[in-house]
Formats: sequence, structure tokens, C-alpha cells
Amino acid sequence: MKKILSLAILCSIISSTSVLAVNDKTVLNAATEENVQKNIYQDIKKHKSEAIAPQANKYEYVNLSWWGQFNDEYLNDYIIRAIENNKDLKMATLTIDEYYQNVRMQRASELPALTAGFMPGYGGFNGTSQGNFGLPIIASYELDLFGKNHNKTTAVKKLYEASILDEQAAYISIASAVGCVYVGIVKLDALIDMQEEIVKLRKEISEIMTISNKEGIISTSDLVKANKAYISGTSDLVELKKERTKLLNQLAVLVGDSPNNIEEFKRTDYKALSYAGIIPNEVSSEVIMNRPDYKKAEKMLEKAGIDVRVARKEMLPHINLGGLMFFNNKYLESLFTTNTMLWGVGGGVFQPLFQGFSLTTNLKAKKIAYEKSLRNYEKINLTSMQEVNDSLVSVNMDREKLEKQKNIQSLEQKDFKLTEEKYKEGVIAKLDLDQQKENLLNVQKMVYNTEFDCMVDYINFYKAVAAKV
Repeated sequence: MKKILSLAILCSIISSTSVLAVNDKTVLNAATEENVQKNIYQDIKKHKSEAIAPQANKYEYVNLSWWGQFNDEYLNDYIIRAIENNKDLKMATLTIDEYYQNVRMQRASELPALTAGFMPGYGGFNGTSQGNFGLPIIASYELDLFGKNHNKTTAVKKLYEASILDEQAAYISIASAVGCVYVGIVKLDALIDMQEEIVKLRKEISEIMTISNKEGIISTSDLVKANKAYISGTSDLVELKKERTKLLNQLAVLVGDSPNNIEEFKRTDYKALSYAGIIPNEVSSEVIMNRPDYKKAEKMLEKAGIDVRVARKEMLPHINLGGLMFFNNKYLESLFTTNTMLWGVGGGVFQPLFQGFSLTTNLKAKKIAYEKSLRNYEKINLTSMQEVNDSLVSVNMDREKLEKQKNIQSLEQKDFKLTEEKYKEGVIAKLDLDQQKENLLNVQKMVYNTEFDCMVDYINFYKAVAAKV
């Protein structure tokens, strides 16, 4: 009875692999299709990156030295706070740990499995009954002769490497977002200061025109227009303050702080913020190939190719090895004795025959997934070039635009000085001086807008080249 039980358990171990379907035509064509796949891979192998390892110093991702070229200690501080406290970055790091554990779990499937148990019980046979203590020890192992399980581990490892690239992209993205939001806040500080001067001037103009209207010097229509301009300027000021508050709230979330603390957020004076670095006129293609999204697309394409190979190997024979050691005795203290031990080893080869064509369907699905990954890789390649080119175009065009606007500002300042001299000489009224000063402020607002737009362009370029500036 014990021998029968032992053999039954051993057979169940050996035959544990499920029987799946196979298509003879698919198996015959597997070698040919694999050659085609290798040809498709040639372009990838030319630029295949080295093995990726997690970086202990996350500051290397964001290239802090580049941010130092803005000469703004507050901006640097916000970048560092975001690196240390941003919730999205913490989740990206946890995702890496999760995928790492998946790699370890999949790697365990390549190793033998050993199970032990304790089975106290009571039974009878041929009229006699007694209590027994059993201790089964079961070993099983699928011989990975064709490398199927190892391929599965490699595929999971590609996901792990892709998660590291996702983390790198997240750090660059968050740093860029902090920079853009901070520059936007400083820009709004400038616009609000100038808008307050404009509102002050329009109020003064409205008061002058009210007196002039009473004296019959100007029409009521002109007075209404002046009052409308004053109210409109006040409304624009409220809108600017609203936008600044919203950006401060965004900055608080980016650096992992509460929006309730935005009043404590310091920033430099808008006249001091500037970028001292140099943006190149052209970028090497190697920069694009080092972008995290580009490298991730490579990893996912490699994984898709591995999945195709695994799907083919599922059609090959499964070779299982198994072993059993069973101790059985009615006395617990005498359980581990050789005369009460049963053991056995064995193996088996099983070839999938038919399971509703699931294997061929799975292979076709993996091939489709591979084709999608290839198209995504090509798309990322094109998108990367587009983003770099777009950022360079924006930098150059906005610089040119800024130079022209500065020329306009210079002319407007000369015009204002002439107007001041005329006012001092009593040639023109205070109303004319105020109107000319408002024109100058509007031109200054335009120049400041473009200056800060240029800084945002620099940050977008930084992001497009993955901080490799």
C-alpha cells in the first residue's frame, strides 16, 4: 500500500505539466520566422544600451549643474525638494522595487522546488487499524533544456529595466515641471507689478477725465471709455493674481508640500532671474538615443521578441524530473528511520498534442504584440526628433522675437523721455504723459513675457534631450 501511494504521488509530480495544442506547420516554420525576427533586430542591436542598474544618487537624473545656470538659489532648492518629496517620484521608485521582486519570483521558476509536510492520521487495512505519522518530502523540477523558463525570466527583467527608465523620465519631467512653474510664478510677479502701475495710471486718467468732463473739455463717451479701461485693468490684475495662486498651488504639490503653505514660498526678483547657459544650434542623434522613452521602447521591443520565442518553445516537449521521500511510522520518535522510508525518483517527457489551438493562437498574438512594439519604437524615434527640433525652433524664434521687441522697447523709452520733457516744458498735459507711460508699460510687459517664454523654451529643450545639455 505504501509503495502504491509513493508511486502515485511521484507520477502526479512528473505529469503536472498541462498538455497543450501544437500545429506542425508552425513548428516547421519556427526556424524561418526566427531568422526574420533576427533581421528585424539588427537595427536595435546597433544602439543596444548597456545593462541598467538603479542609481543611488537620483540627482544625476536631473543634472543639477544645468539648473545652477539660472543663478537662482530658490529654484535650485525647489528642484531638490521635488527630488526628495514628490509623490510621483516615490511611486516610480516603488514600481522599480515591485518589478525587481517580479524578476526574483520568475527566476525562482528556474530552480527545483522542494516541499515537505507532516501528516498525522489514523486508518485501517484488512481489519486492523492504527495511528500513523507521515512526513512526505517532494522534489520537482522542469528541465529547461530549451531555455523557455530562462527566456521568461529575461522578459520580466526587461520590464524591470524599463521601470528604471520610467523613473529616470519621471525625474526629468518633474524637474522640468518645477522649473516651468517657478518661471511662470516669477513672470506673473513681474506682470502683476506692472499691471498695478497700469491700474494706478488708468485710475489717475479716469479722475482727470472726470474733471475734464465736468468742465466740458471732453465728451461723456471719452469718460466712459476711460472708466471701462480702468475697470478692465483691475479685472486683468485679479486674473493675474488668480493665475499666480494656481501656479503656487501646483509648485506646492510638485515639491511635496501643502498648498496651505504657499505664502511661505520664496522666489527671486524677476529682474534678477536669467539663464547664463548656451543652447546649441543642433543636437547629435546620440542624444535622442539616450532619452529614457527611446531606451524603454528598445527594451519593450526586446521583450516582445523574447515573448515570441517563449510562445514557440511552449510547443516543444516538456521534460519533468521528480522525486519523493516518504517517512511513515506509528511512533513519532521513530519516524526518521530507514526501515520506514519510501523513496523514488523519476522523470517524464510530454509533448503537447491538442488543446483547441491555444498554442498557435498565443504565438500569433505574441507576433502581433511584437509588431506593435516595433511600430511604437519607430514612433518614439520620430517623436523624439520632433520634440528636439521643436524645442530648438522655439528657442531660436523666441530669441529673435525678443530682440525685435527690445528694439521696440528702446524706441518706446526714447518716446517717453521726449514726452516727459514736453510735459516739464508745459507743452502737453498730465493726461498725455500718463497715456504714454501706459504704452511703455505695455511694451515692457510684452518684453517680459517673451523673456520668460525663452526660459521656458530652454527648460523644454532640457527635457527634450533628457537633461543631457
